[in-house]
Amino acid sequence: MKASFLLVFILTTFCQFSFSQINSPADDPLRVIVIFAHPDDGEIKMGGTAAMMAKMGHQVKFLSLTNGNAGHHEMGGGALARIRRAETEEARRRLGIAEYEVFDNHDAELLPDLHVRLDVIRAIREWNADVVFGHRPNDYHPDHRNAGQLVIDSSYMVIVPNVAPDTEPVRNNPVFFYMEDRFTKPNPFSHDVVVAIDEALDTKLAGMDAHQSQFYEWLPWTSHRLDEVPDDPDARLEWLKQTWFGRELSDAQREGLERWYGTEKAVQVRYAESFEIAEYGRYPTEEIIRMIFPMLPGN
Repeated sequence: MKASFLLVFILTTFCQFSFSQINSPADDPLRVIVIFAHPDDGEIKMGGTAAMMAKMGHQVKFLSLTNGNAGHHEMGGGALARIRRAETEEARRRLGIAEYEVFDNHDAELLPDLHVRLDVIRAIREWNADVVFGHRPNDYHPDHRNAGQLVIDSSYMVIVPNVAPDTEPVRNNPVFFYMEDRFTKPNPFSHDVVVAIDEALDTKLAGMDAHQSQFYEWLPWTSHRLDEVPDDPDARLEWLKQTWFGRELSDAQREGLERWYGTEKAVQVRYAESFEIAEYGRYPTEEIIRMIFPMLPGN
């Protein structure tokens, strides 16, 4: 039996689950936690999907594992951390999500240490998460890589009672997804679920726009484009849109859209966010994927 077929057999035989095996009670909203390295990562990676999930009834939480206190060219430390924390609260309000938590770990110093892993385990348990989104552990930024590793390292431990015994373990292992990146080594991102976000793009942009210190100061400075940032708020928002969303969707993303939306609808989509099903936690059936992503057609 080939290894790939064996993996599929194991996953489909033992890891699929019914509606009764999620952690939320049957009549309650699904509980989703998005875990990433820096304030603003969640908005970039899945701001549109998170906003639509929240609008459709899911309880969505963003969790940044660092306080972002190194990401600026003119300030840093506690002063920057306070600004970035305030920006997350404004982003939370604009996206309509339930909660946005920021851990007080230093930016650019995140490591997959045991004490941080235990904090991640506690956060997933305290949210009673049905679904967890995170980074893949291959990325240009060490904080992104280590944030991804921390989520992977927590993925099974959230059900083990003797690990972080001060918090009640979740009853069932959540479904874990990776958020999209463009890195290809050691393996490229798989566009398993692709969500059209055209209707939520303005909300996503508003969430990103809340991070003034990042999108209009720090990131333009790193790319030597600071002099391009307009002063007028409306012009800045349009500049943000063109800078971040001016390119076409990739062929792989188009193929993923076609799987879920069909060719006729997929060709009309201009903006999308992609997710890869992680080989950890519970492997979802199509029924559960549609439950997690209620905006997909056919629901």
